Order: sequence, then structure tokens, then C-alpha cells
Amino acid sequence: MSIQTESRQALRELIALLQEADERWAGPEWNLASADDVAGAHRALMHMLEGGLVGMFESDPAHPQFRSIVTPSRKFTGDNADAIYFDAPVSADHVYTVRGDMDGAVYVSITLETGTADGSLGSQTAGVINDTMFDVDAAGNFEIRLGGTPAARNWLALPAGVSRITTRHYYEEARTAADDPARGPRLAITADDVRAPPAPAGDADVAGGIRRVAQFVRSRTLLQPPMTQREPPAFLSLVPNQFVAPVPPGDMGLAAFDAYYSMAPFFLGPDQALVMTGRWPDCRFANVSLWNRFQQTLDYANRSVSLNRRQTQHEADGSFRIVLAHRDPGCPNWLDTEGHAFGLVFWRYFLPAGPVETPRGPPRPPESLPRG
Repeated sequence: MSIQTESRQALRELIALLQEADERWAGPEWNLASADDVAGAHRALMHMLEGGLVGMFESDPAHPQFRSIVTPSRKFTGDNADAIYFDAPVSADHVYTVRGDMDGAVYVSITLETGTADGSLGSQTAGVINDTMFDVDAAGNFEIRLGGTPAARNWLALPAGVSRITTRHYYEEARTAADDPARGPRLAITADDVRAPPAPAGDADVAGGIRRVAQFVRSRTLLQPPMTQREPPAFLSLVPNQFVAPVPPGDMGLAAFDAYYSMAPFFLGPDQALVMTGRWPDCRFANVSLWNRFQQTLDYANRSVSLNRRQTQHEADGSFRIVLAHRDPGCPNWLDTEGHAFGLVFWRYFLPAGPVETPRGPPRPPESLPRG
């Protein structure tokens, strides 16, 4: 007979969760109708499992460590080819110092989230500081305090219930930063009021880590209703190929306070293309990305699936014309759908200095491309 432990029970719970996600989330209940849909769900599920193991299995707010959230091969909850994200556990019970560098980013934002201590998807953004609110030296280094004595700059309060810090470095370069080995901010976080090392992990600690991993996966799959069964945020259009006016996301979980977003599904036939026109605003950062139905960016390491302002070729009047198509249409600013008939187009704009123009899809059905 096997030795019965809490960790063994937690592992069995994780296995049962994966089975339930396979049976329900990767199927018709979540509007999946083909073998390719199911394979995509299983791929997304494995990425989430890896994300939970990396970020949540070992998670101690008294001894935090920054870990990369997403990579070119680990994607979930709306990643971004032009951004590098890190996070770490925190608690209002401690006081922290964060040290980092800009790494050539055009914009750096740091947020605090609540509701993540058990592995859940963040329920609310509880604080934000960006590089206009902290000092950066000539070498690009900065230092921020979390909690403790308030200060006008270089400081964030830690409200009750805070459980995670997320850092966001945004780049506008010819090569997508998330796939550039030359890019990678240096970040460290220490709990200044903690001196003792952590105790060795016991049965309850391992069980707790496994359960956080399970909740990380559950909150991003079975606890997320299908898109058609949830109240959409104000920046999401439910009409394929048509965008709503970009708006701030508010304090919804994992949102960036400083952003304006606009998102819509795309839907294209085999020989169709979506031509999107508009004008980038005066802001600190802007880009457009393609996601699959599971909110994973498409393959930015090998294909053109996103564009920032530097990568965009502009018209003579400064506007842009971006073409979303299944194959190369032979014109600038092609976004490659990878052959997916359905997906999501997501626009991001940070710290705009004035009005943000709504991207325009065609007022008619998408254009047809010639074969050949």
C-alpha cells in the first residue's frame, strides 16, 4: 500500500482537474468543434500547467523571487511579443525593495494584484507605478520600495489582500523583444523585514504548492466561461472584424492601469483578408497582436503576427494600412493568421497624450485575395 500523504492527495486532485479540463473545457461546452480546436486547447492547457509550475508551485511572499511569466513557448492570458513580464508573490505583512533596470524599454509599468495567493487569476489591480513615478539613473537602474513609510516617489503602498507584483517592460524595436535573447531586464525583490531562511519544505508545503498549480490552471480554464457567455469588457467588440473605441481597462485583474485597449475577433474565409486602417497616437507604446481563441499570441518567433510602431510601414500622411491574411498578400504590414479562420486582434496603447483613434476594419465583408 502506498504511503498516504497530503501531497499525494493534492497530486491526485491535480490529475483529476486535468481530466475534467480535457472532458469539458477542451470540448463542445466551450464551443470547440474540431480536432484542431481540441489540440489547441490541449496545447494551451500544457502552457498553463507549465505557467503554474513555474510561478506558483514555489511561492513564498517572505522569500519572493521574480520569475518570467510567459515566453515564446509558454503563453497564456494575453501575452505580448513586444513585452517582457515578471511576477513575484508579496504580502501586506512585509516591506520590500525592488531593484531593476529599464533594459532599453520605452516604458516600464509595475502593478500589484489581489486574489492570486491560492493560484487564482488576479481579481483586481490594487496599485500601479510607472517610470514617470520612479527615478531612473543614467545607467537605467531604479529602486522601488513596497509598503512601509509612504513616499512621494519610488514607493507603492501594499493594501490588505495584495498578493502579487507584476512587472512589464515594453519595447518598440525591429525585432520582437520577447524573442530577442539580447533583451531581459535584471530584477530582484527582497523582503527587508525577513532575516531567517525559509524552513525546509514538508508534506503540507508540497501539497499547498500542488494545489496552487491546480488553481492556476482551473481559474484559467473551467472557471472562465466561454466568451459568448460572459459580460464583455468595454474594450471588447463581439462583432467580428469591427473594433470599438479604445478605452482604459479599469482595475480588472491583470490589466495595466496606464493602457487603452481595443479588441475584436477576426473571422476570415480561406481567400479573405481583413484590411485595418488607422493612425498610431502620440503615446509611450503601442502595438497590435494576434491571439488564438485561448488568448495566446500566435508564433511571433517565426511569423509576423504583431506590429509595433517601429515595425509598421506608414502611408505618406502618417496613417497605416495593416493587412490580416492567411498568406502573404505582397504588401507591407502583413499579419499572418497561421491559417486560422478565427482568432482575436488586440490593440494596446500606453499613456496616450490625446485621443486614441479607433482602428477601422472594412464597412463591408473582408476583401478577397487572388490565389497564387
